[in-house]
Amino acid sequence: MLVIAPMAAVAAPYAAMVIDARTGKVLHSRNADTRLHPASLTKMMTLYIAFQAIENGEISLDTLLKVSKKAASEQPSKLGLVAGQRIKLRYCIRAAAVKSANDCATAIGEAISGSEAAFARRMNNTAKSLGMTRTTFKNAHGLTESGHLSTANDMTLLGRHVIYDYPQYYNLFSRRSADAGVAKVYHTNRRMLASYKGADGIKTGYTRAAGFNLVASAERGNERIIATVFGGRSTASRNAKVAELLDLGFKRAPSRARLRKPSLPAYNPGAKSVVVASNNSAAPTAKGKTIRLVTAVRKSLRPKQRPGAAQPDPVILAMKDDITEALAEAQATPVETTELAPAEAPAVKPHARPESVVLASVQTPAAAPKPQVVQDQTQKIVREVVTRVSTSGGKHWGINVGRYTTKYKAERALLKTALNEMETLDGSLRKVVKRPRGFEANFNGLSRERAELACRRLQARNVTCILIGP
Repeated sequence: MLVIAPMAAVAAPYAAMVIDARTGKVLHSRNADTRLHPASLTKMMTLYIAFQAIENGEISLDTLLKVSKKAASEQPSKLGLVAGQRIKLRYCIRAAAVKSANDCATAIGEAISGSEAAFARRMNNTAKSLGMTRTTFKNAHGLTESGHLSTANDMTLLGRHVIYDYPQYYNLFSRRSADAGVAKVYHTNRRMLASYKGADGIKTGYTRAAGFNLVASAERGNERIIATVFGGRSTASRNAKVAELLDLGFKRAPSRARLRKPSLPAYNPGAKSVVVASNNSAAPTAKGKTIRLVTAVRKSLRPKQRPGAAQPDPVILAMKDDITEALAEAQATPVETTELAPAEAPAVKPHARPESVVLASVQTPAAAPKPQVVQDQTQKIVREVVTRVSTSGGKHWGINVGRYTTKYKAERALLKTALNEMETLDGSLRKVVKRPRGFEANFNGLSRERAELACRRLQARNVTCILIGP
């Protein structure tokens, strides 16, 4: 008798991978090189290329993306974009990272490369440069498509690059919710983030062909583990398996290990093709000639100085003569004195100015004689103190962005905050202050207005910020 198993009992092929994120050392592996459907784990690569394009000036977070019909018609999960709509890149990045929105993933790919097909080629080139040898991308979102395959090994490697290559954006993957412009979106795996100690990302994925996939990362103290699962049977069973693998990783990983970050891949967005029309305008069917142009300037050379001794500025030479003459004239000119008629009954006799003046900003050498003390008829000491005008511009304020258990964590928080808030914190001094209760991460050298503005902007992004007065 033939027995047909119900659909719910049919599971996608299973694969797993666990590594020590600090060193890349493999701690557990099962079917890790088997090519399987990655589902929305694909969006890690989509977002990685978006971060790369932003860093290299191809696009900005405030660039308005025009939503195509193709992007708007992608299947859920989606943000609900409409064809012809315009939305900032920053909102699409949030929706793709947090909600795993397929329409936003397609819109990002089309905005960067012109079409999803061209973006898929860039995804594959980037995958090769990262060492993902058994991955082929066909789209930007991860919906099942023939030939769109990856492995647990490759996706774990990609997750490690996301963490260490673009730490300023990694916090996106741990947000429980985010403002996506047109709507508030919620994380697809809030339960895992809330239930597992130290979990801070990275990406979920599900299709019927793929099963329930997850690349997860967790940090405890100085240790960070990345675990990947392909082919989970449900969200709950997949999360339980990933938690088990993370526990295994923390158990096997050494408590101390030197951080060896992965090397950044070569930046190569790909040459653009320009079609030059045929000279024969009467023959519309004539084929054009394709010329491949590399438009990016790889290196800007500093112009070399012409040979010969550098000549001083003639304006400075002319001013030098004028200054010398003026100084000599001032020293040679005697000071005229004018006698004043004495008052009939002067109330107070003016005191003579002391010959020695004590400057507040000058330290008297030990060998120098002590300053003379001038006394008047009433035996009162007359002393004149000259203070130096402050040149700090009032930049005595600062901000505190948290207290941390180690100096390393405080420095990392300062770097991440400085990168996310470059507009207001540019030029400030990052300083870690050791206190009895931990290490405080401070930005110093700000004006009061700049410090208050920075705090308001950071607090709007749910970042702790305390104003530090002079």
